[in-house]
Amino acid sequence: MAEKEGLTIELRQRKKPESSENKESAKEEKINNTAIPERVPKHILFQRFAKIFIGCLAAVTSGMMYALYLSAYHERKFWFSNRQELEREITFQGDSAIYYSYYKDMLKAPSFERGVYELTHNNKTVSLKTINAVQQMSLYPELIASVLYQATGSNEIIEPVYFYIGIVFGLQGIYVTALFVTSWLMSGTWLAGMLTVAWFIINRVDTTRIEYSIPLRENWALPYFACQVAALTGYLKSNLNSYGERFCYLLMSASTYTFMMMWEYSHYLLFLQAISLFLLDSFSLEQSEKVHEVYKIYIFSLFLGYLLQFENSALLVSPLLSFVIALMLAKCLQLNVKKGTFVAKIMKVINFYLVCTLTVTLNIIMKMFVPHKENGHMLKFLEVKFGLNMTNGKSLKETITLEDGQIGERPEIIYHVIHTILLGSLAMIIEGLKYLWTPYVCMLAAFGVCSPELWMTLFKWLRLRTVHPVLLALILSMAVPTIIGLSLWKEFFPRLMTELMELQEFYDPDTVELMTWIKRQAPVAAVFAGSPQLMGVIRLCTGWMVTSLPLYNDDDLLKRNENIYQIYSKRSAEDIYKILTSYKANYLIVEDAICNEVGTVRGCRVKDLLDIANGHVVCEEGDKITYSKHGRFCHEVKINYSPYVNYFTRVYWNRSYFVYKINTVISFQS
Repeated sequence: MAEKEGLTIELRQRKKPESSENKESAKEEKINNTAIPERVPKHILFQRFAKIFIGCLAAVTSGMMYALYLSAYHERKFWFSNRQELEREITFQGDSAIYYSYYKDMLKAPSFERGVYELTHNNKTVSLKTINAVQQMSLYPELIASVLYQATGSNEIIEPVYFYIGIVFGLQGIYVTALFVTSWLMSGTWLAGMLTVAWFIINRVDTTRIEYSIPLRENWALPYFACQVAALTGYLKSNLNSYGERFCYLLMSASTYTFMMMWEYSHYLLFLQAISLFLLDSFSLEQSEKVHEVYKIYIFSLFLGYLLQFENSALLVSPLLSFVIALMLAKCLQLNVKKGTFVAKIMKVINFYLVCTLTVTLNIIMKMFVPHKENGHMLKFLEVKFGLNMTNGKSLKETITLEDGQIGERPEIIYHVIHTILLGSLAMIIEGLKYLWTPYVCMLAAFGVCSPELWMTLFKWLRLRTVHPVLLALILSMAVPTIIGLSLWKEFFPRLMTELMELQEFYDPDTVELMTWIKRQAPVAAVFAGSPQLMGVIRLCTGWMVTSLPLYNDDDLLKRNENIYQIYSKRSAEDIYKILTSYKANYLIVEDAICNEVGTVRGCRVKDLLDIANGHVVCEEGDKITYSKHGRFCHEVKINYSPYVNYFTRVYWNRSYFVYKINTVISFQS
């Protein structure tokens, strides 16, 4: 018994140290097997910091230099600082003049609240019509500019016009910086950003409308869209950390909403972006959750915009809202099917069909129940089909290395390719929208020549064996953009400097004389009628009331524009008189530039379009369909014979304009 007990004690004693040794060895093995994060060497950290610092410095400098360039070019083009206030304001043409006129009204208002009220209940611009100018003309930029001008004390330092155009030029600098950053994020090198900026400036005529008209809504809005695209590019990257992802999400949310508030047509551009993201999601690149987070941003921005834009029903019936809701519903109906299988491919087709069907159905239902006045002049987008290869359910790696040569598996790259194709399709349909597409072509082209991964993918396709493909890709991604940059510098930099050195002179004495005459001779309560473009200038330079405005999102204003344009058609004096008096017009202004317009293509001039609409002198293969028994009004009224002199009395004229007082008492002469 004692022997057995002693044996048991001995066994216990033997077991204890054995257990201790095993525990220590297990602990050592666990420690050895645990991946200890390697400390990054200081020289690598310094290289990363230097790369980021130089890139950020280059991006900010590029934006600032572009803004200064625009300011200097504008000064040289119009000799702006040496002009009187009236001559400066004449440089704002058409709808731009209307926007700036309301900025002036806000500065004259006794308080911000009073100014906003007068704009939202405006009855001093268009005769016989009270309009909500803030909603109808998207005047949020002018409200913000007026607040900043007064809150910062700039009224004691700078004139209102310089502050206004300075903000727009600054936004263009942000636009360029955002494109720089987007190209940098895609390619991994800030050289791509420099090349993007260079191509953007060289193609300035096709990349922006700032040169023709500064206050246009798109000049205020597109910089925010560029920031949104940059944030979206970073957000879609697979190897982004949580802090970077959160920052990109917040920036994307803020810029999306601001973009929507600045431009009434912004939701159409976001609709194209949503289609791009939907196609990206359809490629099974494991970015589905991020894409649907972007959809939530769209919905939030649309409903918040609806509330803050005086319940703007155009946002509720927009294709963007219908499309996003359809995507959300389709996701709820999706089944958990293993990726890469035949059933999964069938489900993708069904999902695509379901989204398209639900989008159209929801949009029709919303238009039936939501009272709206849609922009009828906007052309419908054509459906674009893509024949891109699917990934067949292959999982996307956390980080794609240079040796992989699989640039097509990066979701942000796929998004930009699709988005650029859609914008290009839109630009081919509507040539005037080329400025939306060209900046992203510049960015994508810069990414193409500066990305080592793209070169590596190309070498993989070519099965290059003679030279190490990674080394060659790195060399070419540095050498090619450097060569292109030097050639652009040599060819185009002297041209840009010449533009800044040449002193151009904006000379329009006829318009100055007309505005001066109106301010001195016309009664304060007078109402002027004429082309919408001229009416915008009259509203800005004189403050007098007009019969129409150069705006195309209101049915009544569109009808007014069409009726007033009849002064250039073949209508009788009595018809024109009835039209003008129906809008309480007191003065009529006839422009020689429109009346005697000589276009290169017949049928596209204002008077040709009026003749076609009225059924007067339509020529098809030499056959004239109908004639008008009346001559062209703008010609006949200048001759001063009956019955024209019975209705209209000429009170002023110069080389470009003829002003007629509309008689209140008609005296018929023989």
